[in-house]
Amino acid sequence: MYEEINHNRRRFFGVAAVAVAAAEFGLPTIAAAQQPKASVAVPAVKAGTHTSFGALKQIDAGVLDIGYAEAGPANGPVVLLLHGWPYDIYSFVDVAPVLADAGYRVIIPYLRGYGSTRFLSSQTPRNGQQAALAADMIALLDALKIEKVVVAGYDWGARTADIMAALWPERCKALVSVSGYLIGSQEINRKPLPPKAELAWWYQFYFATERGRLGYQENRHEFAKLIWRTASPQWAFDDATYDRSAAAFDNPDHVEVVIHNYRWRLGLVEGEAKYDAYEKTLAAGPVISIPTITMEGDANGAPHPEPSAYRAKFSGKYEHRTITGGIGHNLPQEAPQAFAQAVIDVDRF
Repeated sequence: MYEEINHNRRRFFGVAAVAVAAAEFGLPTIAAAQQPKASVAVPAVKAGTHTSFGALKQIDAGVLDIGYAEAGPANGPVVLLLHGWPYDIYSFVDVAPVLADAGYRVIIPYLRGYGSTRFLSSQTPRNGQQAALAADMIALLDALKIEKVVVAGYDWGARTADIMAALWPERCKALVSVSGYLIGSQEINRKPLPPKAELAWWYQFYFATERGRLGYQENRHEFAKLIWRTASPQWAFDDATYDRSAAAFDNPDHVEVVIHNYRWRLGLVEGEAKYDAYEKTLAAGPVISIPTITMEGDANGAPHPEPSAYRAKFSGKYEHRTITGGIGHNLPQEAPQAFAQAVIDVDRF
């Protein structure tokens, strides 16, 4: 897997070298990233102001045909926004216009098992392990011929962003991570937690059973809505908001990817051998060296570590922000202004 990714990067930089030469002769090239607009302050944006993206795009990247939304100028510095479970790209529907107006090119992909993202082969394992999701995003950057991004996310998306920053720091300019450092390992997950913490992970143990897999398969709409309510107890989302995102769970691979993700964490299923080297590195808890802002909502009802527990995992310029006002787990959708501000600020660290 290391060789596969490095091969893609060599191809990208070869294209970049050709682009430099082409520019000298006035030929079309890959657009060079420009600096965003000078304004730093993010304008006020109310959650729920926007309800749609432009037409979604698709691109073959690695083992996937990835569906993604895009906003902002094609030659702007790139921000990659990564959603969690059980959510989708609409977590960033109010964030994207703010960043686009600030001059950023914003890329918001559906993770494997969500929305219009599909596996290219029926033979590819429907693998939800952490390294696979991060490798997907590096493959996406290669396919789009993007060298470096500010990467930001929450839940599964924050873990994926953390891993990208740890394993591929040369591809990540800066990081925004809700709930901080979420890189884990099967060995760590074998250790029991205090009873109250174990209770919060009830669905992880449910998914470990065949009853849980069938229950999620048959009741995923109601199941995900329950998670939304418990993870963000003060977020008064309406049915239309939920239904827009719930459509992403109709992906034919969604249940398999989700169940594998949680079973892999507990060491109940194997991952793919091609990710073993990555997982070995991640199991050691690598320090993240790029500029980082971590965030937390003051009413996050989902399991999450205290900021003090992960501070030492960030060795570069760093800041933590707790967002008040009853903000829960889905921070970018509940507090889009604060999330967009963090992206812009970390880019200037």
